[in-house]
Amino acid sequence: MTKKLFVLCCALVLSLSCYADIELRFGVYSADKPSAVVRQFHPILDELEQSLSEELDEPVSISLQVASSYEKGMDDLISGKVDFSRFGSASYILSKSQLNELQILAVEDNDGVTSFNGVVCVGENSDMTSLAELRGKRFAFGDENSTIGRYLAQQALFSNGLRASDLGSYEYLGRHDKVGAAVASGLYEAGALKENTYNKLVAKGYELRKLTVLPGVPTKPWVAHPQLSGQLFNALQTVMFKLDAPEAFKALKFTGFVPADAANFQQVEEAILTNNRFFTPGIDVQ
Repeated sequence: MTKKLFVLCCALVLSLSCYADIELRFGVYSADKPSAVVRQFHPILDELEQSLSEELDEPVSISLQVASSYEKGMDDLISGKVDFSRFGSASYILSKSQLNELQILAVEDNDGVTSFNGVVCVGENSDMTSLAELRGKRFAFGDENSTIGRYLAQQALFSNGLRASDLGSYEYLGRHDKVGAAVASGLYEAGALKENTYNKLVAKGYELRKLTVLPGVPTKPWVAHPQLSGQLFNALQTVMFKLDAPEAFKALKFTGFVPADAANFQQVEEAILTNNRFFTPGIDVQ
């Protein structure tokens, strides 16, 4: 009797396992306030859950994991702690250099546009009009792995004849909103951040002014770890491309997903590969 009961229990467990939810983990790092990140991403993840469940004809759940830094977010994907992530261009390029099997599912689209701007800003009452005037000034960068907050900003400074040693001082503050707030308060005389974050801060009354625009930043890629099976990768990519969720997209300030174009990442890759010039005195601007 005991043996029969054991066999029945095993059969029940196997039967239930066939109907277990597919559990996916999505990672994102907090370029802005973590609480804002959670509010922004829950709607789109709910939509992807529903669409993917319908596509696969079985239940799918997607949990959100917010990393406290760019580096932690990169480590989470590289190590497989999450199945797919939303990265900035630099984080994707740096992560792929460590795990070449990473694949882009899609990039964000904004009514046919797949790029956006960064800015270098100064205080509203600053009399500076060019990057060259930042010699000897205090500069606020974002995260050490940030596309705009580090690599493109440092590339722009180098192109205008400045290296790290030419600045009065500099620091990596992490989030874009912290950079803008620090410049507005006068702690730093200039800083680099996303144009969208800059606009939000100005709308809130922060006294900032654009010194220059950093154009052509690729929209963010959504990147999958190789542990995501081919079937799941293809199904997720399919639902992302055809997803019709205007309110969820609105929360993230884009309108849909499109296939990635490798050429769009060349400028950022060059900025990363040549970044050492910014820290090496005596290297001439080419």
